[in-house]
Amino acid sequence: MTPTHRPVALVTGATGGMGAEIVAELTTTHDVVAVGRSASRLRELQESTGCRTVLVDLGDLDSLRAGLEGLERLDVLVHAAAIADALRVDEASVADWESHLRTNVVAPAELTRLALPMLRKRQGTVMFIGSGASTRPVPGNAVYTATKHALKGLADVLRIDEAPNRVRVTTIAPGQTDTPMLRHQHDALERPYEPERYIRPETVARAVRFVVDATPDVQLTDLAVRPRREIA
Repeated sequence: MTPTHRPVALVTGATGGMGAEIVAELTTTHDVVAVGRSASRLRELQESTGCRTVLVDLGDLDSLRAGLEGLERLDVLVHAAAIADALRVDEASVADWESHLRTNVVAPAELTRLALPMLRKRQGTVMFIGSGASTRPVPGNAVYTATKHALKGLADVLRIDEAPNRVRVTTIAPGQTDTPMLRHQHDALERPYEPERYIRPETVARAVRFVVDATPDVQLTDLAVRPRREIA
């Protein structure tokens, strides 16, 4: 990546509903590396925002280092990638648990580990896009809920451990957001889909912007983004 004077951000899950909006928001001020698993969506994102793109499936842990290749600095790391199949405990197989934990917890942890030397140099910011599922039960969704609880625990410990290095760590926990992932969950659970009631993905991107722009004297540890009218 050609060095510039602009700060650098890396966003995983860039081809998803939230991730694409986060990339679009951050490219106004940052050089953005957009990591995703859809080649066609990455091309569209590059054409619309000018970001650099990296095709990586975060389920393949051996490929994570590719997302950092060519980077000489990193100021912001946003973990927006996730998978979310609606599964109860009596429905989920070991393979289901392993795939969700690998993508939703292990991959963010490993990518953060690889990126920490650069983030420490820049006293940068790590953001985990969590979920309201990390603080309240979601019926019929045991596997995804468990991974989001684990992700919040990861963030909370990382924040303490990296405090001496002045790396800021934030969990942004959106409620129901109008994305293909949420639609997939509702279809699986045979629930009605009501997009007008859900948070817009660009609203989550603005929350990311709020964290990125925080002044150096603070870190915003947990930011809940809830629908204007709560949904039971």
